[in-house]
Amino acid sequence: MAKKTHHLGDLQYAIMRVLWATPEATVADVCQKLPKEHQRAPTTIATMLTKMERKGVVAHRADGRVFVYRAKIREADVHRSMVTDLTERLFEGDAAALVSHLLTEGEFDSDELSRIRALIDRQGKSERGHGR
Repeated sequence: MAKKTHHLGDLQYAIMRVLWATPEATVADVCQKLPKEHQRAPTTIATMLTKMERKGVVAHRADGRVFVYRAKIREADVHRSMVTDLTERLFEGDAAALVSHLLTEGEFDSDELSRIRALIDRQGKSERGHGR
């Protein structure tokens, strides 16, 4: 069975980050915690949450007349889905091409490069440990 993909726009992703950071949030809570560049009217956020609920990424419960929202998907699953989509669309599914692009086009300091090397080394050891 294929894994479900999650394609989120910038505002949807910003809303999800709020919901991942807190177990539950009202529209007012989300509005208050959104970064400045994603601030919108409460009615806009409420509409977006309704659309996101139809997509299956959030759920709500009623607390009196107020809806309280929670994330239904994990942040790691969204990251995996969005990076896979990016790799497919821009690099024809070639993960090495994506990494090469990031390394040649990105600006990394020595600490970041050391962390990247350590991640690659750890992944290599993990692969060898599984007999691949």
